[in-house]
Amino acid sequence: MTSDKVNAALTAELFARKGMKHIVISPGSRNAPLILAFAQHPDIEALTIIDERSAAFFALGIAQQTRKTVAIACTSGSAVLNYAPAIAEAYYQKIPLLILTADRPPHLIDQGDGQTIRQKDVFANYIIKSYELPEEIRTDAEIKQAMDLVYEAINLSQAPAGGPVHINLPFSEPIYNQIEDLSFAIQIKDPQIKINHLTAEKLQAFSHTWNNSDKKMILVGMMEPNETFRKQLSKLAEDPSVVILSETTSNLNECCTVSCIDRVVSTISEKETLYFKPDLLLTIGGNVVSKMVKAFLRQNKPSIHWNVDPVDFKMDTYQSLTDPFELDPVEFLNKLIPSVIPRESNYKSQWIDRAERSEVYHQKYLSECEYSDLKVFEKLLQVIPENSNLQLGNSTPVRYSQLFRAVRKFHYNCNRGTSGIDGSISTAAGAAFVNTKPTTIITGDLGFLYDSNALMNHYLRGNLRIIIINNGGGGIFRFIHGPDTTDQLEPFFEAHHNWSAKFIAQNFDVPYYYACNFEELEQALHTFYNPHENDRPAILEIRTPSRKNAERLRGYFNYLKE
Repeated sequence: MTSDKVNAALTAELFARKGMKHIVISPGSRNAPLILAFAQHPDIEALTIIDERSAAFFALGIAQQTRKTVAIACTSGSAVLNYAPAIAEAYYQKIPLLILTADRPPHLIDQGDGQTIRQKDVFANYIIKSYELPEEIRTDAEIKQAMDLVYEAINLSQAPAGGPVHINLPFSEPIYNQIEDLSFAIQIKDPQIKINHLTAEKLQAFSHTWNNSDKKMILVGMMEPNETFRKQLSKLAEDPSVVILSETTSNLNECCTVSCIDRVVSTISEKETLYFKPDLLLTIGGNVVSKMVKAFLRQNKPSIHWNVDPVDFKMDTYQSLTDPFELDPVEFLNKLIPSVIPRESNYKSQWIDRAERSEVYHQKYLSECEYSDLKVFEKLLQVIPENSNLQLGNSTPVRYSQLFRAVRKFHYNCNRGTSGIDGSISTAAGAAFVNTKPTTIITGDLGFLYDSNALMNHYLRGNLRIIIINNGGGGIFRFIHGPDTTDQLEPFFEAHHNWSAKFIAQNFDVPYYYACNFEELEQALHTFYNPHENDRPAILEIRTPSRKNAERLRGYFNYLKE
């Protein structure tokens, strides 16, 4: 059985025919045709999550892991707007989502009808493309046009790099009627992907530029693990004139890179700038966490800046872009590497020497460091299980992770598309739902409280572990320059509080652990990762001293400079 609304039934059938599996539906009435069409389809796994904002981030977590389009569907009105944060994140992170919003028929818009807003193109700024299916689909021509529209939407969500696509579907009452099946034939339509190539002439010119540069820097942003790409970078790293900078979210774990950028950049004095500044900068991947390297490269612009990306090739993060390449990075490097000639230079060795020196100071400082966020983070990275999916909350957690060398036992993820604190728990829950690996989300207290509805979810798996570093507010505002100089730090920037996650955990029947010192942390971690009854996740709340955290982190960077 399926909905008698052809636009809903057709969308569900084409979604399944394209090999897509998951849809996250939020309960409602106007989206009844979508519920009937998707939830009853034998090849679709339909999930239901009440809170639309959490539902969308949960779907994002599934798509993040599977790299397949995941659909979300909601009723009309303000429910639609609750999808916006996750859609923006998916757009900037290139994660494939198909957003299906039920709507009133056009003649009821702006006529005082309940749960009715202007939904067409509502996500225009944060969507690859937006569509509206006609309510009535009767003739063969209308059926073909509707199929082309749905196919185009699904295909666009996946290629060339993926992202969110919106389909608005108006429904008139009655909306609960059903039919046995669609009565017309359906054909599969695959995407037509534009393939760009680097011409021999351009390749020769760029190879000449590369081979004649004494100081070349490759800066890798957020990426999924890619073994071919790792091997390509390893080959380029044999050149003494090439230094490769990466972050934990680059997933180049234990590759031949400088993976703790801030630990090096923070030590570069004004007199040393010339030695560390690149002549040629090659940027690959998504957003970079380090504000220090952004400031360094914006103030010390390279003469040549290449950016390689199949979509965001014109992204000029460092305000020095000279040559954008609309290419897949692996394809670009595959063309470039055979023509590379290593060049004598001490550029790489300067970066590596400074990174190794910083590692020595890092270890020494931590060996004497008192209980704080920094010390807690060191402990957590030691005990999180092998082969884990490590989800990092924004604000301080993702920044602390950049101070520790990336390791191969983790697959790092973080919502760095828009870098907001909203939705990180829901995203991790979605990731854990489709991934059998142990999944740990490290979040701040405000990030957890902001997304605590993530626990209002019937699909939480026992492989999910939630670690909350509770420093009583937005601890980052005690470290960054500016907020700490005002009289409004605690009430408005830090948002100081004494709230705990304990009773939230109890309300949703999630095992809860607590620690506020090293001894309690050791005891809690001893059982935290053990399997729990009824295949439930677990929460570990770690209380740290907010004022001392900032002092320890400032002391850390000052110590590295000595």
